[in-house]
Amino acid sequence: MGDITEVNTDALVNAANTALHLGGGVAGAIKRKGGPKIQEECDKIGGTHVGGAVITTGGDLKVKHVIHAVGPRRGEEHEDEKLKDATLNSLILADKYNLKSIAFPAISTGIFGFPKDRCATIMLATTIAYLEGPTKLERVVYCLYDRNTLEIFERALESLTRERYPCTKRK
Repeated sequence: MGDITEVNTDALVNAANTALHLGGGVAGAIKRKGGPKIQEECDKIGGTHVGGAVITTGGDLKVKHVIHAVGPRRGEEHEDEKLKDATLNSLILADKYNLKSIAFPAISTGIFGFPKDRCATIMLATTIAYLEGPTKLERVVYCLYDRNTLEIFERALESLTRERYPCTKRK
């Protein structure tokens, strides 16, 4: 739980919109603390599709890069797949740029209205599966805004790891 703009990772993920306009929420915090350079780079890129991800420098932030991932709005067609793609494309970009660590927010759960429990399951399952393959990533952080979201992600992680890595007999 905390402020994603203060994380100690190589990159952080911005829960972006398709126009890559840094408005409110996570994007607004990035804009305020990162300075105008990040928005200028986003403007040059011009945008990306739902499920897509692009990378810029970190501007005045502690991180080297910001990965702008566009998650779905609640009620869109194929919204679960689009959130999975936004997560996966962020991880792929981190590897492409030889990054060792990345921090994610709960993509699409703010003004896009995506349910936090579904978000947690999709994002964490995608991350776990990705990390099981060949990757240069050493650390993936989920920096969540409030205690409720943190608890939802903790429960989802516990459930996913129990399913993937069942314990031997408990005493």
